[in-house]
Amino acid sequence: MNNIPLVFWLVPLASITALGMAWHFFRTMMRQDEGTDRMKDIAAHVRKGAMAYLKQQYKVVGIVFIVLALVFSFMAYVMKVQNPWVPFAFLTGGLFSGLAGFFGMKTATYASARTANAARKGLDSGLRIAFRSGAVMGLVVVGLGLLDIALWFLILNSYYGGQPTALVTITTTMLTFGMGASTQALFARVGGGIYTKAADVGADLVGKVEADIPEDDPRNPATIADNVGDNVGDVAGMGADLYESYCGSILSTAALGATAFALNGELQLKAVIAPMIIASVGIFLSLAGIYAVRTKEGAGTLQLLRSLGIGTNLSAALIAAATFVILYLLDMPGWLGLSFSVVTGLAAGVIIGQATEYFTSQSYKPTQSIAEASQTGSATVIIKGIGTGMISTMVPVVTICVAIMLSYLFANGFDLSMSAASISCGLYGIGIAAVGMLSTLGITLATDAYGPIADNAGGNAEMSGLGEDVRKRTDALDALGNTTAATGKGFAIGSAALTALALLASYIEEIKIAMIRAVEEGRTFLDATGSVFNPAEAGINDFMSFFQVTLINPKVLTGAFIGAMAAFLFCGLTMGAVGRAAGAMVDEVRRQFREIKGILEGKATPDYGRCVAISTRSAQREMILPSLLAIIIPVIVGVVLGVAGVLGLLTGGLAAGFTLAIFMSNAGGAWDNAKKYVEEGNYGGKGGACHKATVVGDTVGDPFKDTSGPSLNILIKLMSMVSIVMAGLTVACC
Repeated sequence: MNNIPLVFWLVPLASITALGMAWHFFRTMMRQDEGTDRMKDIAAHVRKGAMAYLKQQYKVVGIVFIVLALVFSFMAYVMKVQNPWVPFAFLTGGLFSGLAGFFGMKTATYASARTANAARKGLDSGLRIAFRSGAVMGLVVVGLGLLDIALWFLILNSYYGGQPTALVTITTTMLTFGMGASTQALFARVGGGIYTKAADVGADLVGKVEADIPEDDPRNPATIADNVGDNVGDVAGMGADLYESYCGSILSTAALGATAFALNGELQLKAVIAPMIIASVGIFLSLAGIYAVRTKEGAGTLQLLRSLGIGTNLSAALIAAATFVILYLLDMPGWLGLSFSVVTGLAAGVIIGQATEYFTSQSYKPTQSIAEASQTGSATVIIKGIGTGMISTMVPVVTICVAIMLSYLFANGFDLSMSAASISCGLYGIGIAAVGMLSTLGITLATDAYGPIADNAGGNAEMSGLGEDVRKRTDALDALGNTTAATGKGFAIGSAALTALALLASYIEEIKIAMIRAVEEGRTFLDATGSVFNPAEAGINDFMSFFQVTLINPKVLTGAFIGAMAAFLFCGLTMGAVGRAAGAMVDEVRRQFREIKGILEGKATPDYGRCVAISTRSAQREMILPSLLAIIIPVIVGVVLGVAGVLGLLTGGLAAGFTLAIFMSNAGGAWDNAKKYVEEGNYGGKGGACHKATVVGDTVGDPFKDTSGPSLNILIKLMSMVSIVMAGLTVACC
């Protein structure tokens, strides 16, 4: 067993602290007054619908997990092409990811009415409850993520410790529980996105455009389903999504560290635990940022954004400074360069967040220009929104490219020789940059989860008939939530790009282990010259040469095209799913307006439950095919095209998926806030022709920003995870 340094115990301590503080924030929120009987009744309907949906989703996902675990068991124990721990690691990854989403959503469904009631007292009171309830999601994600990592490290260290390649085996085995987290996240994101957008589109098209009634009006049968959807999509889905990004970045960096420093056992162990320690310290510094968030009465969107910015920027600055101390105390060679790699990741996250805010907030020109286009109709709103979304990809893409290059060069001391050692150190730098970007996830995710809580608070205030002053405050909180949600999606997509790149490098290491296992069982690998290839002594350049990973290899090019196609195919399927589900919702709302007399006069109660049932059924049915594609495509490519094809697939999927995800998320966010800008009284305000045009744009943008766009970042990571888990099968078929 490897001697575990004392500093490692900071990892479980930080995870327990995060979970303890999440419980504290939850209990504090629960002690607040939920408001009037009407407010409590509406919140209960939303809570019941959300939990019913999640229960049904977990049943479907549970069946998928059981089938996949049996497949992995067969591969491990019968075919012997996989590590025997994989089935168990896969299941725990899915379990913890699901728990993170469940706890976050449970908190959100209790917090919305309390936020609305607190807004009756003042803006700061509402902001604090919504934000600290969102912090429960952030802290649960990082707490459960680090707890899972710490437990598996201790278990595998006790089993493999003492073997010459123990840390390489441990870290590559731990990577496989990321597939469980990714699989759960994709089902949660896709299913939740279909659910929420089916309800949202139905409520908007029939309620606001056709019936000319306000958003969240209790006369609209789809309002409860819409509020339920905010929770299952933007809370449970986002929580599961960032859980697997967080774990994936830490685990892929640990695996790269185990390989890069394999010749020095003491240094190798430090390289493995360094990303865990940085993430642990990030938890404590995220808490400092959470307590720094507050605002003044009468604050506008910009002032509220600055309030949240104080908290997130404070945490980022503190972790940047702390990283230098951590790596220096660990006595890591090149600690200064590695520290700057972490800072690069943090800076990239901030830049992407600011760029997203600029292109999606109604406080800035791009979104205001979309609202201006509404004067000539809904078609020009859509054209302008698509153009804005496309332009918005430039800054995040350039930022990620610069971050990749700088983190690589900082880590290897600006060595451009492309030697095996130089490449390994550089890739470790890219991985640790991803850890840096996600190290403040405790507060970053809090700002994202805040969005749906504020949105539901506004809906509760509207349906409960609270005063105009209260509705004005909840509108301000909701407008802020739209921007933070868009910023959070940009951050999630950016972190996914760095994490997926680190996972791509980890894939080579998993292939190496699979080949070594095959050689031990008597298989011989011959290179292009007919010479015996020894994987145990080969570096990363040797593997690239052996598998002919070059741009002139048709297998690589074919894989790259399939990867790019997979991103568009996935978006097409999820957009189509939203369209079909929304069509059923539109028909149902129209039916109720037509057949239930007195709804529009407020004399009859709509059948909210039927709309909830339509969204639930549609989401469960439609989420299966897009989600399974992410698992099936890498397996088929690996069997047919081999390692070269898989590397092409992952590269093409990463490049196309990242850019497409940024475009869709930002376009959708800009359309949404253009509508908000008009509702603030610009271009005729609510109910006018311009407002109806922006509602159409917002409706088109709904599946862009809440279903297809944010799901793409999981797609590119899940394809990487599946490729890693299936490496043994790919080698067996070579």
